[in-house]
Amino acid sequence: MNEVIFCENIAVELASYLSRNKYDKIYILTDTHTQEACFPLLAQVSALAGATHIVIEAGDIRKDIGQVMHVWSILSQTGASRTSLLINLGGGMVSDLGGFAAASFKRGIHTINIPTTLMASVDAATGGKTGINFNGLKNEVGAFYMPDCVMIDCGFLHTLDRDNLLSGFAEVLKYGLISSVKLWATALNFELTTEHIDMEALDAIVRESVAVKVRIVAEDPHEKGLRKALNLGHTVGHACESLSFEQKHPLPHGHAVAAGLVCELFLSHKCCGFPTEAMRQTIRFIKKCYRPFVFDCHDYETLYEYMTHDKKNENGIIRFTLLSDIGEVRIDRKADKKLVQDAFDFYRDAIY
Repeated sequence: MNEVIFCENIAVELASYLSRNKYDKIYILTDTHTQEACFPLLAQVSALAGATHIVIEAGDIRKDIGQVMHVWSILSQTGASRTSLLINLGGGMVSDLGGFAAASFKRGIHTINIPTTLMASVDAATGGKTGINFNGLKNEVGAFYMPDCVMIDCGFLHTLDRDNLLSGFAEVLKYGLISSVKLWATALNFELTTEHIDMEALDAIVRESVAVKVRIVAEDPHEKGLRKALNLGHTVGHACESLSFEQKHPLPHGHAVAAGLVCELFLSHKCCGFPTEAMRQTIRFIKKCYRPFVFDCHDYETLYEYMTHDKKNENGIIRFTLLSDIGEVRIDRKADKKLVQDAFDFYRDAIY
């Protein structure tokens, strides 16, 4: 499992880390947003003075092979080697794409992930999953590739708008559901609907969420069993995300996960006896905080088809991560097509 460092001052921590580890070349990958909003916080690090900057277009819809080729081209043209370092400074899209580019260039160069969004801090930057979208499918191509280090500084979260905070918080809610009543209740009681977010409380939630993920990934780094718990909400969520790309109205990943959680808690209730009241409380929170993902019955076949491409499936059978209770995970569960469509009906009735 990669090292995770929580930072009070990202520039100081990064300078210290680079002084202890030698790389022949250093590269910094940002997107067009983080290059402007976040890189200036690292500008004082002397070890980065000669680093090569690689900037990609922002937005998950641009997480594609074309941008990976752009990264590869710069690495190749400037003589990157297996002892070079790629620093991924950005949200989940940057750490996913940068990690995949690093994993595949010369069969692997060094990486450090510095997440700048809540989504990346609690999810994408940690755990070694990398990937890009392909043929309209979310994260269809990728690799397991651990970064040397993940450096988390919640100071970056001050740069986020509310939609981005909400996107990351859907993953926090997921961690609560799969781990403990305490974290689940903390998430439900966190005030996200005001302009003034309690950043100190959010920092504590980030640390607890990351601890849940680190523990799970350490036990199952390549998703053979326990790590599938982290997929709660994602089988339906990724399908919603793919449909939104097709509709040319991209849905932020966490907002898609929130929709997926509603559907998969319904399936958990029907298939595993997940408690009605816990389901209702969670859905009330999602309805209060998240805009609905609008689709109708004519989209059901498309959503189901996207779900058949989920990486957890075996022999064409859709497999879900469900819950029998908070913290009681049931992996590789099946639900027939009619029940999945009932879950879509339930979402529309509960959220619209």
